[in-house]
Amino acid sequence: MKTILDLKPVFNPDENPRPVIIAGPCSAETEEQVMETAHQLKNIGIKIYRAGIWKPRTRPNAFEGIGSIGLSWLKRVKEETGMLTTTEVANMKHVYEALKFGVDILWIGARTSANPFAMQEIADTLKGVDIPVLVKNPVNPDIELWIGGIERLLAAGVDRIGVIHRGFNTYSKSVYRNDPHWQLPIEIRRRIPNITLIGDPSHMAGKREFIMDLSQRAMDLQYDGLMIESHCDPENAWSDKDQQVTPEHLKYILDKLILRQPKASDQQAITLEEMREEIDKYDQELLEIFDKRMRISDQIGTFKKQNNITILQTSRWDEIVTQRTNTGLSKGLSEEFVTKIFSAIHQESINRQTRIMNSDDKVN
Repeated sequence: MKTILDLKPVFNPDENPRPVIIAGPCSAETEEQVMETAHQLKNIGIKIYRAGIWKPRTRPNAFEGIGSIGLSWLKRVKEETGMLTTTEVANMKHVYEALKFGVDILWIGARTSANPFAMQEIADTLKGVDIPVLVKNPVNPDIELWIGGIERLLAAGVDRIGVIHRGFNTYSKSVYRNDPHWQLPIEIRRRIPNITLIGDPSHMAGKREFIMDLSQRAMDLQYDGLMIESHCDPENAWSDKDQQVTPEHLKYILDKLILRQPKASDQQAITLEEMREEIDKYDQELLEIFDKRMRISDQIGTFKKQNNITILQTSRWDEIVTQRTNTGLSKGLSEEFVTKIFSAIHQESINRQTRIMNSDDKVN
């Protein structure tokens, strides 16, 4: 039985060298819009054309896609431009329809990848079908759910599987539509080294002005490619107009991208190793400091138990957050970084004190 380590590349590197670019409108709206966008993208060298045919929307009064009629437009795109085509599928009917019209690559959206029943239905429908499938990350940052979707497809015999990182829903304040949570796709690549990894800066950004920086970040993290929404007339798009760019703007973004070398030279490797040894030393010191800090937390937990004091002291936590954040900012550390570190430390302290509070030790 194949495992996730047996995945094949989605794209032939000779035909689609890094970065692979998938571009096209958020939604297929009219045949004219689809064809005009396709020809403009073809003229700037794009080889893979994307367009949403069915659009899963939160509210029923929103535009939910043109439906199957748009698949004939994608077929025409392929015939006239030679570009490969791809669209999103969310159920058995979508898969059958897309295959019938010769769509070359399927992608599974964030809402669908979050639903194991829907993923299993799509996997069962694809048994015996040799077609690449790209799986977007689930709406919420759940890496096991993401990998589970890949495994369902692989168990059905699909072995050309890639992932699309489109960011994650967040209730915290962010300039982005979806928080990137870069550590999750990094962990996907660590656990599945040969996975094809595509960045979706359009959905991360939510606004076209952020797409350039997010695209560069993805390239710096050694992503294999990008999926960028491009429309011949973004301002009049029927969906997600703020995050779409014209083909001309897309060309500007791609021309500005810096592709860095994946490996260091021998001399550079020596220098890097020296600096990494320094980091290893400081990491060890940090762990020793954390150990000392948690021992004090244990003492505090014992004291609270003996004196029947609650674990959580809100005023103390507010004081820690304010003081540590201000100190971190003065040292050039971001507020987000400091907050995450001390939130994790605080939670670990609470966990340890909870165990002490609920232990069977007698209180003298």
